[in-house]
Amino acid sequence: MNSNLNLPRGAIVALSAAAFGSGMSLRVMDAMLPRLAEEFSLTLGSAASVITVFAVAYGMAQLVFGPLGDRFGKYRVVALGCLACALTTLVCALAPSFSLLLLARTMAGATAASIIPLSMAWIGDVIAYEFRQPVLARFLIGQILGLSGGVALGGFAADHLDWRTPFFLIALVFFLIGAWLLLLNRRLPPQACQRHQSEGSAMVRMVSEFGQVLALPWARVILLTVFAEGAFLYGSFAFMVSHLHQLHTLSLSTAGQVVMLYGLGGLLFAFAAPALVRRMGEVGLCKWGGILVALAFLVVALAKAWWWSVPACFIAGLGFYMLHNTLQINATQMAPERRGSAVAAFASCFFIGQSVGIAVNGQLIAIVGTTGITVLGAIGVWLVSWNFVRLMRKKANLGAGDTVGAT
Repeated sequence: MNSNLNLPRGAIVALSAAAFGSGMSLRVMDAMLPRLAEEFSLTLGSAASVITVFAVAYGMAQLVFGPLGDRFGKYRVVALGCLACALTTLVCALAPSFSLLLLARTMAGATAASIIPLSMAWIGDVIAYEFRQPVLARFLIGQILGLSGGVALGGFAADHLDWRTPFFLIALVFFLIGAWLLLLNRRLPPQACQRHQSEGSAMVRMVSEFGQVLALPWARVILLTVFAEGAFLYGSFAFMVSHLHQLHTLSLSTAGQVVMLYGLGGLLFAFAAPALVRRMGEVGLCKWGGILVALAFLVVALAKAWWWSVPACFIAGLGFYMLHNTLQINATQMAPERRGSAVAAFASCFFIGQSVGIAVNGQLIAIVGTTGITVLGAIGVWLVSWNFVRLMRKKANLGAGDTVGAT
């Protein structure tokens, strides 16, 4: 790792732009669920499968892209992945039926899997650990803006445009970013293009590399934690626009604009990350991040007036990134010699957790409604945060690592 590599100007900004496209692709369907349910004569839970299949494919494809990034160069694989995303997103726009839309969203999720985890792993390769958390936070500005923009664009399209329109726009974004990344890849110094050459079949290498990650006890803790985080948090968040639309009779575009404040809370964290890390440490970030998310979700679920959701969504975004960014920084150090595979396993668990949470909540909506699943998400995220804080303190007390901060 070297924080002083002579990287070409814009190398990390371009990765952040790719994360922007990935974030938009991930969340653009959230606000369109009621519109899709009406157009294809589906229940809200059934319509949510367009999010579930994306998350499942995204999570499973990590098992492929992690080793590919280690073998052929992470930056290059991200660039090619963006071009593939342009194609699969265009297929989503052209899908003539809901079943084919599900297939296209599956393909889109699989190709999008190449972007954020490999970008994080590449940053881990070229930025020293003591400088890495603020750099990762700045990189994630792109994803944060993409998540917010995706929700807002989806809500606007649901009310005023054809639901296919956002996919044409996102496909164009992916194409332009992919071309930019390929140009930058040619200018990277050799140390930033490290590859791991291995003998034997690709499948054997893949199993071996992930096996080395899973053999580490602290890696298993992190992977289980991020799985639970994804299940509880995004299992509820995916239905938040629908909750505001149904409970408070907000238009989908207005509800999408409210929920997009979640991303602005994350943006605040990205800019304040250096100061927050110094002041609170990793334990403090996890502890208060979980508390903020839980309180914000409870407000969204139980408030009698919709405008309470405006500050609540902002605070939920701040809390989530306080918690998740700390998990990310630990993930980049789980197995430094196989960082691509380690971060890929992390992202895989996060998105498979999301898919499980969305699928379960899609069934629970008929029983407890969107209010019930939002309360469940609040309780679950707080428990995940509390447990990880407990384990970090135990690890620090045992002297098992030197990367855990203190409150």
